[in-house]
Amino acid sequence: MVKVVGVRFKRAGKIYYFDPDQLDIKAGDKVIVETARGIEFGEAVIPIREVDDSEIVAPLKKVMRIANEDDIQHAAENREKEKEAFFICLQKINDHKLEMKLIDVEYTFDNNKILFYFTADGRVDFRELVKDLAAVFKTRIELRQIGVRDESKMMGGIGVCGRILCCNSFLGEFQPVSIKMAKEQGLSLNPAKISGACGRLMCCLKYEQEAYEHILKKAPKAGAIVETPDGQGVVEEIFLIKETVKVKLDKDNETDLKSYKLNEIKVIKDASVKEENDIEIEELKALED
Repeated sequence: MVKVVGVRFKRAGKIYYFDPDQLDIKAGDKVIVETARGIEFGEAVIPIREVDDSEIVAPLKKVMRIANEDDIQHAAENREKEKEAFFICLQKINDHKLEMKLIDVEYTFDNNKILFYFTADGRVDFRELVKDLAAVFKTRIELRQIGVRDESKMMGGIGVCGRILCCNSFLGEFQPVSIKMAKEQGLSLNPAKISGACGRLMCCLKYEQEAYEHILKKAPKAGAIVETPDGQGVVEEIFLIKETVKVKLDKDNETDLKSYKLNEIKVIKDASVKEENDIEIEELKALED
C-alpha cells in the first residue's frame, strides 16, 4: 500500500496521485506539485489515504508544498494572462490563415511553458505559428490538437437535459460509450436524439447501463414464447425499467395483451435474433469515440 493524495488541476479534470510527503494535506487545500510538463498549481480533492500499488503510476512525485497566498495570487495572475494569450494566438492564426480552431490556453504555474489547445479537421503545419508565439511570449510554446469531446469539456455548455454538460461539471475522465448501449436501453437510434453537444454519443448512456444489463439477463426477447399463470403466449413488448412484459396469450378469443412481472413467466422458446441493418449500424458507429 502507498500513501497518496489526489490532486486535480481543473474543475472537472482527471485526478492524479502524488506523495504527500510529511505534509498535512486536507481536501480543498491548494498545492504546488511537479508534473511532467512543469510546476503546477492544483487542488487536493482526495485527502491523504492509502491505495494499492497497482493504482499508481511510478515514480510517484511528491507534493512540493501547500500553496501560500503568494502562490494563489500568482495562479490568479496566470488565469488573466491566459485570456490575453488567447486573443494574441487567435490573431496569429488568422494572420497565417490556418484552418484550426483555438479552444483554450494554459500557462504552467512556473510560466516555463504555454499550452495552446486547438481542434482541426486534419493535420496542421503550425511551425511558423509557434515561432511567432515564442517571439511574443519569450517562453516554450506547445500546440496540442484535441478531439471534439475534449473541446466540449473545456468550453462547456448546456445539454439537452437543460443542465451543464457532465464532462464540464464533474466527469473526470471519459468512459467508452457504444451504440449497443442505446439499443439495449430501448432508445431511438436517431443520431440527433442520442448525440451530445460534441456530436458523439451522450456520456449519460453509460450511467444506467449496468442496471439495464442486469435486467436484460433475465428478460425474454420480443417474440419469445413464454409460460404465464394464464397459459402460453408470445412476448409483444418489454418494459425493462418496470421489469414487466406484455404477452399475447395463445387462446382462440384472446386479443388483449396482459402484463406480467419477469418472475411470473418462464421462457419456453426464445425469439430468433433479427438481422441488423448493417448500413445503419455502420453510420451510427461514427458517433462512437
